[in-house]
Amino acid sequence: MGVFDYKRRPTIEVNVGGVAVGGANRIALQSMTNTSTMDTEGSVAQCRRIADAGADIVRLTAQGIREAENIGRIRALLRESGVEVPLVADIHFNPKAAFAAAEVTDKVRINPGNFIDPGRTFKRLTYTDEEYRAEIDRIEQAFVPFLDVCRAHGTAIRIGVNHGSLSDRIMSRYGDTPAGMVESAMEFLRVAVKHNFADVVISIKASNVAVMVETVRRLVKAMDAEDMHFPLHLGVTEAGDGEDGRIKSAVGIGTLLAEGIGDTIRVSLSEAPENEVPVAAELAGYITGRGSAPSVGGQFAPGYDDIVPERRESVEVDGIGGKKSTVIVSPLEMSLGDYLAVSADDGIESVLDAVRKSPDKVVVLESSNPNVTGAIQAVAHAMSREGLKNPIVAKIDYADVPADKTRIRGAADFGTLLMNGLQDAVWIESSTMSADETYALALGILQATRIRFSKTEYIACPGCGRTLFDLQATLKAVKEATGHLKGLKIGVMGCIVNGPGEMADADYGYVGAAAGHVSLYKGKECVKKNIPQAEAIPLLIDLIKECGDWVEP
Repeated sequence: MGVFDYKRRPTIEVNVGGVAVGGANRIALQSMTNTSTMDTEGSVAQCRRIADAGADIVRLTAQGIREAENIGRIRALLRESGVEVPLVADIHFNPKAAFAAAEVTDKVRINPGNFIDPGRTFKRLTYTDEEYRAEIDRIEQAFVPFLDVCRAHGTAIRIGVNHGSLSDRIMSRYGDTPAGMVESAMEFLRVAVKHNFADVVISIKASNVAVMVETVRRLVKAMDAEDMHFPLHLGVTEAGDGEDGRIKSAVGIGTLLAEGIGDTIRVSLSEAPENEVPVAAELAGYITGRGSAPSVGGQFAPGYDDIVPERRESVEVDGIGGKKSTVIVSPLEMSLGDYLAVSADDGIESVLDAVRKSPDKVVVLESSNPNVTGAIQAVAHAMSREGLKNPIVAKIDYADVPADKTRIRGAADFGTLLMNGLQDAVWIESSTMSADETYALALGILQATRIRFSKTEYIACPGCGRTLFDLQATLKAVKEATGHLKGLKIGVMGCIVNGPGEMADADYGYVGAAAGHVSLYKGKECVKKNIPQAEAIPLLIDLIKECGDWVEP
């Protein structure tokens, strides 16, 4: 098989309450409740709705021991009613809650950034090598007893690294980097391997899609180098809601799934959690359907970096390619004479022969292969190997696929090609979407890949039992007030657990501080603390004005 043919990454199988994750099993779908975990009746009802929507696994937050224990009661009530969906406890800052949860749940998610280390303070620390080794020993001493409890109760673990909650210790040695995120996971994985605990799933997430994709790729290589084959949980944190949230998630998750990476996924949306499951199902089904696709062959071009790909070198033709930013084209433009339309389905050599005869033309490249991105990539790399620098317009026709599915598929396909630097222009065809809708989709994909910003980006969490306000209503209100501010990134976070860290990439932040109160951020700095929520949006606007980023609607 060529490097562009679809094949799943081999992993071990992990049992999560009767659901097998990894190995030869299908990709498991997940979601997370946004009810209070102490609201037993409400949580049971929501877990049931999530399971009815098709989720294989449901996660609930556990801030403390009582929440962890109540997940056990919620699980018992679900089992009594015939709902067998496994439950996962989500733990931050509180190892005691993790120990309690391990006795009554099917899996416990711990964050290595705050399981042993204190909460992130953004302080710069200095360690000698000896002191750093002592910190690693401290991790082992605290983590092994937890592994023992999980082993005794048949409880799986998710080691879940978040970009926004790396420890000050990791930050001080590695910085706020993908390498630091990978090492944060590997420190805990090495302890698990040393003590023969294999029921581990790993996630390594960020709200910045480019960071998320790069980091997961680095993690896979790091695990391969140490002969580790744990299954991976994929997700883009704080993706937001609506079309933007779906596009952002599909770009990040879809790019990795297309490479065979990923064994369970969660699409995080700032909506009712059951809305996440159909999106995840469509994404997983669409990509894994490539398993039976005809081989596309091909190999990487010399010098290609498959971790952080650079944009393919091309010459500029008719305003496309070269140093020009990636553009969006339409069928009308394609009637011009500077274009060469070819199909990857004709075979790489046939396409290369046609391109050799037209060195001054833009290549419009399409394919009907179910593995459409693999076919297009195989030709693009072959062109680079031959020194053919024609610009490439990737054209994908989704025909009569419904618009909601076209958005997910388009984001996964064009996201893959853009993240891998292999196209100079986007051409989306759809008989179920208008020209304006396909153009908006293309803009959303370009924004999600951080190639072209055309609107405000909202880094918004999906909400959980820790959320301190009505997240959906608040996000809507913030969007109504600031949605015209082209190019800004605004974080809307339900609490401070991941808030300041995950939105550190944002220009401004709106974070739940306490019931009915909000803190406002400029970058990483909290500039207005614990203000009444009723005053928060006007004060956010004032802050944006003070910093010179406001324009009138």
